Amino acid sequence: MRHFINLKDIPSNDLRRIIIDAKKRKKRRKKLNTLEMDNGSPLKGKMLIQMFEKASSRTKISFYLAIKQLGGGTLTLRSNELHLGQGGETIADTAKILSTYGDGFMLRTDDDKKIQEFKRYLSIPLINGLSPSSHPTQVLSDIFTVEEIKKRPISKLNICWIGDSNNVLDSLIAASVKFSFRLNIGCPKKFSPSKKIKEWVNKNKKKIYIYHDIKKAASGADVIFSDKVISLNDKVNKKRKKQQFQKFKIKQNIFNYTKKNCIFLHCLPRGDEVDEDVFLGKNSHVWQQASNRVHVQKSILLYCFGKLR
Repeated sequence: MRHFINLKDIPSNDLRRIIIDAKKRKKRRKKLNTLEMDNGSPLKGKMLIQMFEKASSRTKISFYLAIKQLGGGTLTLRSNELHLGQGGETIADTAKILSTYGDGFMLRTDDDKKIQEFKRYLSIPLINGLSPSSHPTQVLSDIFTVEEIKKRPISKLNICWIGDSNNVLDSLIAASVKFSFRLNIGCPKKFSPSKKIKEWVNKNKKKIYIYHDIKKAASGADVIFSDKVISLNDKVNKKRKKQQFQKFKIKQNIFNYTKKNCIFLHCLPRGDEVDEDVFLGKNSHVWQQASNRVHVQKSILLYCFGKLR
């Protein structure tokens, strides 16, 4: 049984196998309708239980389509529909019930401890659909998108992140170690990656490059990534935080410092961190990025269910 919780804990070879499988699956679906099943229906009879403590659009829909196209089914629950350690039922008990009814559990949560507790008690695969410290399914799909557009391994590209140090960046940093690509990070000094993250990178004999100047961060980039600076549950002075990121707003002139064919990606939803003409412009591939999540999610499910070939 394999879980998919944090890219740090998954062997590089397995991550590459997932991407290779996703590429093949996307190619084979060109003539199929949305709910037509993949050839062989490899997850026929399997059920994925999804539970969301935080709002979701792309993760919820992409996992629904992923399990359906593989021949299985899904049940989606809101957090207030499970006890989750409340009302006298422990997470251990909930995990045992989920393991009885389902074949896999995808959890989107605002508590990393909850992920670890479910991992301890589940006897079915656990997939992290987002937690405060990690968004592994998003970032693996993003790597798929980068390689699809650039037609080169990501290890041969210069990747730039401009924005806050959040769970998506943490997973991108983990990916930079696993896939050996250069990662420049542009952010205000106060919002740099944590000491713990930097120590993990050093422990793995890799390096990330942190700049407090947006132009230096973007210099020579093949790809610019970003995310919403003010997240849904951000418990900060939002007006002040926006002001602190003013010099890191992604405008069209930033592409004067990147490589000629630099692309822009954003995991959505967007905010004030990027100009409209960039988000909807010729450098942007955000819709392709979003649609690719279905293909990668399918290969992640196959990996967790021991069906990846």
